Amino acid sequence: MGVVGCSNDGYLNDAKFSEPMPWIGIYIATASLVCLLAMAADLVHGFRHRKFWFPCKFFTLNSTSLTLIAVAIKLSVDLNTSMPGREDQLAKLSSAVLMCTIMANCMPSLGSMENQEIFMNIMALGILVITLIINVCMEMGTGVIYVYMKEQVSILILMLVLLGILSFSALVVPSTKSYLEMKYSLRHELASKECKANEKEGKIAVERLKEGMIKYWMMAQTCSPQFVMGRSATCTASGAICLLSAGILAEAILTSYLTKKSFKFCNGQSDYKWSISFILVIQCVAVVVGTIAPAIRWFAAIKFRRPKLGKEGYKKEFTLENYWIQYLVEMKQCPLNIKVKNRRCRKLVHSTKNKFLDGCIILQTTIVFTSKVIRLISIFLVGGIFSFCDCFKSLKNKLCFKDTISMNSSGSEVDTDSKMDLSRFVLYLEGEDDLVHLMIANNYHATHHWIQKGQKKKPKILIHLLEGTIMSRGFKGVAEFDNLQVPCLDSQQPQNSWMLPVVTLTVIATSLPNMNRRLIKHLLRAVNEGLKYIRLIEDHLDTKGDFINLKKAAEIVWLGIDLHHKWLDIDIHKISHHKESPKEVLEQLSNCAKKIYSAEKKTNQHLCLKLSPSKWPIKVLAANCMYRISESMLLKYEKKYGHSSEQLFTEIEAIIGAIVGACLTNLEKVISTKCSNSAIEKREKSVRKAANILGKTGNILKLVEKTTLPALDPHQMESIEEWRLFYKLEI
Repeated sequence: MGVVGCSNDGYLNDAKFSEPMPWIGIYIATASLVCLLAMAADLVHGFRHRKFWFPCKFFTLNSTSLTLIAVAIKLSVDLNTSMPGREDQLAKLSSAVLMCTIMANCMPSLGSMENQEIFMNIMALGILVITLIINVCMEMGTGVIYVYMKEQVSILILMLVLLGILSFSALVVPSTKSYLEMKYSLRHELASKECKANEKEGKIAVERLKEGMIKYWMMAQTCSPQFVMGRSATCTASGAICLLSAGILAEAILTSYLTKKSFKFCNGQSDYKWSISFILVIQCVAVVVGTIAPAIRWFAAIKFRRPKLGKEGYKKEFTLENYWIQYLVEMKQCPLNIKVKNRRCRKLVHSTKNKFLDGCIILQTTIVFTSKVIRLISIFLVGGIFSFCDCFKSLKNKLCFKDTISMNSSGSEVDTDSKMDLSRFVLYLEGEDDLVHLMIANNYHATHHWIQKGQKKKPKILIHLLEGTIMSRGFKGVAEFDNLQVPCLDSQQPQNSWMLPVVTLTVIATSLPNMNRRLIKHLLRAVNEGLKYIRLIEDHLDTKGDFINLKKAAEIVWLGIDLHHKWLDIDIHKISHHKESPKEVLEQLSNCAKKIYSAEKKTNQHLCLKLSPSKWPIKVLAANCMYRISESMLLKYEKKYGHSSEQLFTEIEAIIGAIVGACLTNLEKVISTKCSNSAIEKREKSVRKAANILGKTGNILKLVEKTTLPALDPHQMESIEEWRLFYKLEI
């Protein structure tokens, strides 16, 4: 009997080793497709948000993307699989070009990483690139790659240059972040003072927020780490190199198919068989799509820098800004914490470190100057296109002179925001003085765009509810949902949150008998719209986490009533159908709540004794809230409304409107804080969200301002208990 895996003559049976290779080819094509889709998503995101420096949102350097890249470039590192045909050799080249394209695309993502994360990702990428270069060199030596030798060598050189640019650009990130963070703190103080001055002048909340938001957006956008990296000289150079590598691939493909006689390919078929065509097509498309973003960055830099050369000469192009080498200089100045007793050894280690860092500084200087030279050469090469475009524009302006005059005369109104001096809020690095005007022009209307986008999705039903409640009755309903005369179920009582009473009152309103279903649906939709902002406010205000369980209880109650018409597994529909009067409904809800409270309290007795009331189990908190509100309604409305569900529903709706309206008085503070308090990497996104919220809730803020507010401090207005106490004392 033969050994498993051996042929009849005893040798290793390798006949089937190559059978899975086409499926491995599909695996490579799939990984390349994922890279293509991620780069395309970043491209679409950049165009959609008018960010023509194309930040990396979907395709960044991380462990996942590096794994995908390693699979996508497998053909280039495949040492011993024969690749005889035209498509095989082109696929080898396209795999290497794809690596260059990915590196150029991912460069802005370095800005959004922490120092350790940058180091780890650059190290992993470096290992991957060096492995690819060594393997391709071996393949050229062994004959696995036997055509497109010049193209392969050119791509390897470009790849090595790109790796150097990426590695040394990463060293700039810590110093630029700290410098811009310092400038941001100074500008933040200035913006805060101006916002307070606007408040004293009596400007309405919406205008105050809008004006402040424009300033914060300008700061957030211009100090965005990815934008800082995207507008750097090295990133511009990487775009030129990426474009050049794509051109080399295009030249190889065109010459191989158009001049077939000049290339001699071997007979036979590779082990990848039919899958090689998929790999080649997908990788070529990925190179084309992936080249667009770096090319536009390069093109935009040339377009802006070209007219500046004529005015100021070439001095700035050959000036090394301090931030390029600041991190290396700081590392050189910092002593090494080494536990070596021998003085000579310590001296040797320190001198070696200093010499190594001196070499890095020289290399960094060389890379920066090389990047600037590439940009300068690009300006001369592409300058003719811009000159032609300028001539065409001037000719067009002369022909359309009359139309221009009529447009200027009709559009003489000036936006009030244009009076703002936004140059004070542009955060820029050394040598970027010329970019200030451009950054203002490109980002000036962004805030208006996000606000208008939010206005299209404003909560219309919630606004209608608030107009019908707080405009007529004010916020007095905040004190009416929980009567102090109701006997407590326990000696200790949890605090009230904003959200839990709202959802509990909604449960009671939907359980009332003989009610018009349209009114109930309208209330549910209004509350659903309001809860989005109550969540936002409670998450912002609850910095210590005291209300986590109260918020969870509210979420569970709302989920049950919104999706299943149930309150803690009790069918609300059955209660409303089987009871004839609101009193019976309230009594049953109160009894059910009391039973659940007792059962859950008994089960979790050890927790309830240890924890503060606000941190009791979720069902205990929900049941306690339902009991108190049901009993409060029974005390206040039994004699007043009798059997009228409609009148009680209207009263509950008014109380809900009062609580939601009172909670939303904190929106201005939340929006202001969201604009200013966030990490540098998330600042831009935070301001954009704040602008979107302002657009959605602008009408609510105006509505709240028209209503008489209680004489409470800003800190007191955050607490529903303070509101209740104020109105109780007033009564």
